[in-house]
Amino acid sequence: MKTSKNKAKKLNNDSTKYGVNLVSDLYPTSDIAEQFRTVMTNISFTNVNDNIKSLMITSGDPSEGKSTFGSNLAVTYAKQGRNVILVDADMRKPTAHKTFNLSNREGLSTILSGHSKIEDAIKYTTIDNLNVITSGPIPPNASTLLGNRRLEDIVHKYNQPNDLVIIDVPPVNTMTDASIVSTIVDGTIFVVPQGVAEKKRTKLAVEQLKKINANIIGAVMNMSEDDLTDNYYYYYSK
Repeated sequence: MKTSKNKAKKLNNDSTKYGVNLVSDLYPTSDIAEQFRTVMTNISFTNVNDNIKSLMITSGDPSEGKSTFGSNLAVTYAKQGRNVILVDADMRKPTAHKTFNLSNREGLSTILSGHSKIEDAIKYTTIDNLNVITSGPIPPNASTLLGNRRLEDIVHKYNQPNDLVIIDVPPVNTMTDASIVSTIVDGTIFVVPQGVAEKKRTKLAVEQLKKINANIIGAVMNMSEDDLTDNYYYYYSK
């Protein structure tokens, strides 16, 4: 039985075991880190009225690099002096606690279920200006939890001029979570890995978000497969 070309090129999905590579922190002078700064600058041009204070990061399907992009974008903003809250809302395959070496006993799932307060669950990182709300213990009803108003409370709590909330959500084609979260954030960024994502699947995901009037402010093309040194990110605004 032959393996399809796209499946053969699927990205290495070790992130749930080890977290993602924080290139923007570990190699701040690298070309890749510079590309994240370029993406940040391009987003700022989209946000000329400074009305985007919360971003959702998603993709069409799993293993397409959304968590790597979201975490590195959060680091990039933090290093530029923004107060960033990274929320790991991918409560089925969380990565943030591994990436930033944080406890996951309390997090988004315990906040949304009423077992933790936001102030108790938010965690400081070793990176100035960057705090993280990890996923918390994996719940049996993630989509239902995301539908309550407590996630909206998080977004509203960190809505000061210098604040930015970045929410990493599951892929659009696999769960309804992205559709739920997109209604409470100011903008959505879609990650599309060239040579990995299937055109029909990507189009389907975008159409699903458009049906609920999600504000897709742009897409990022991730040119990487497995080699960190070949990572390239291109931002396309709408």
